Amino acid sequence: MSLLSATPHQPTVTEREARQVAEAAREQDWRKPSFAKELFLGRFRLDLIHPHPMPSDEAAQRGEEFLAKLRDFCETKIDSARIEREAQIPDEVINGLKELGALGMKIDTKYGGLGLTQVYYNKALALVGSASPAIGALLSAHQSIGVPQPLKIFGTQEQKDAFLPRCARTDITAFLLTEPDVGSDPARLATTAVPDGDDYVLDGVKLWTTNGVVADLLVVMARVPKSEGHKGGITAFVVEAASEGVTVEHRNAFMGLRGLENGVTRFHGVRVPAANRIGPEGAGLKIALTTLNTGRLSLPAMCVGAGKWCLKIAREWSAAREQWGKPVAFHEAVGAKISFIAATTFALEAVLDLSSQMADEDRNDIRIEAALAKLYGSEMACLMADELVQIRGGRGFETAESLAARGERAVPAEQILRDLRINRIFEGSTEIMHLLIAREAVDAHLKVAGDLIDPDKSLSDKAKAGAGAGVFYAKWLPKLVAGPGQLPNSYSEFKREVDLSGHLRYVERTARKLARSTFYAMSRWQGRMETKQGFLGRIVDIGAELFAMSAACVRAELLRTTEDHGREAYQLADVFCRQSRIRVEELFGRLWNNTDDIDHTVVKGVLSGTYEWLEHGVVDPSGEGPWIADASPGPSRHKNVHRPIR
Repeated sequence: MSLLSATPHQPTVTEREARQVAEAAREQDWRKPSFAKELFLGRFRLDLIHPHPMPSDEAAQRGEEFLAKLRDFCETKIDSARIEREAQIPDEVINGLKELGALGMKIDTKYGGLGLTQVYYNKALALVGSASPAIGALLSAHQSIGVPQPLKIFGTQEQKDAFLPRCARTDITAFLLTEPDVGSDPARLATTAVPDGDDYVLDGVKLWTTNGVVADLLVVMARVPKSEGHKGGITAFVVEAASEGVTVEHRNAFMGLRGLENGVTRFHGVRVPAANRIGPEGAGLKIALTTLNTGRLSLPAMCVGAGKWCLKIAREWSAAREQWGKPVAFHEAVGAKISFIAATTFALEAVLDLSSQMADEDRNDIRIEAALAKLYGSEMACLMADELVQIRGGRGFETAESLAARGERAVPAEQILRDLRINRIFEGSTEIMHLLIAREAVDAHLKVAGDLIDPDKSLSDKAKAGAGAGVFYAKWLPKLVAGPGQLPNSYSEFKREVDLSGHLRYVERTARKLARSTFYAMSRWQGRMETKQGFLGRIVDIGAELFAMSAACVRAELLRTTEDHGREAYQLADVFCRQSRIRVEELFGRLWNNTDDIDHTVVKGVLSGTYEWLEHGVVDPSGEGPWIADASPGPSRHKNVHRPIR
């Protein structure tokens, strides 16, 4: 087995060992039902999401009251253009958010927080993110993955009492996992936490520490060496950012989110009390992944906000701008883009609200739903922003500052495209999300047949697995042949003036087809299935579309029964489902008709220099320098740019 490259201070890890670390960190059991898990198994469990779950009256009232205050703050205190121009959120804005209680939206009231539900927390992020995506990122990183969330799930009562009141009102927090040479492969984590009496001593470098430049408290993932009395492994710690030996060496700058306080943080001989360890040694990755199960919902929340804003600008501009005797909206080429933005925004909000309400009720396991929401929201929001830029034409490419300087409305269309782009990378890139979701989607298969395709298992293990798999598939496979999706009257409660029942029948039929395709692929490739990342990505994308279609239909029916926009909601759900079905059919076609194998051949040629001649005729402005900065442990040689906000 080939070894992954490693700098001298990093663990040398084989591919198999890296997978084992990731596998050990994921939740192994499914103690609660999951709509999305069932969907990938070919079972359309509409009963798990319909009727649409609803927040309690008390939760809704508390949430609406805070949203009203936050809206006023966004309209009167946040200058988005200034944040973009100065590449920094003014201290007075952050202090105003603290006074408003925005740091404690998800923290229980007994610790001084607002105790908002996931639904209203996400509505707040969508609202504040529309005023400034950088502020949305700051609040999200603090509460979704920073200190509050892991302590809420895994912290001791003493830790909650000590840290949550600070997190609710005064202290900004950050989550530190990534390192200069460690991204989605945490088995190579190099930061160490060496036990020393009642403390651990931290050494290492963390990269892309969102909020790290201004944070007061940090969640740090570090490797504890195995020793007598210490299990060792990747472990989570709460670290005071002002501790001796903590240095913020650099504030990073990006193509978007220019107000983001993201940096490089070095730890050199930093003493952390053992009382600040979250959970047992070796549980760090499990804590991180569990935290992200609901934490990932913050990104689609801001994508929903972006979609709403894109729709507003597209509507107003396309009505005002005339070409060839009529508003550009009524030219089919532009109208199709507007329809896509409207329908997709409706579906994204449906996915977000459904997933969030299920998270609040805690009756379902939503690890796949949250991951799908993040994946689908980040991809579709980028497409919507790109379409808005195209609708605006030259004005879409022009900055808001330039537009204002020559007397036009300062519409930051190009900025939202830049700001949204990171969401396809944040908290798990699209490619990693495909693999993560695919692993969960085939979990039932691996549990019954995994030993059959594991080359390291003995013949007796394979025989035992074969017997168990035979029983499972004898019951499961026949159920993929027929179902309610083939009955013309199924889901008739969704048949109104606009008929959505046909779309739900399509979802049911297609879920079975998706499961059959997955089973066929596992039979065909067996142990090589995990290398077929293109295939797995398309399987996941089909599942995401089916989930979005289901959520859109259920939300339309909810709005029909509870609000004044039922008819319009049905129209939006209908057009979204029609658009989605076209994408699904294309993805199915590409499952078996694609260039995956020849792409791999070309990649080998590119890396071996076979096509280097194709690069001739240009100059490279990137200059010299290492691809990855040195992150050797030791004292910092940089000025500390940490700036706590008080």
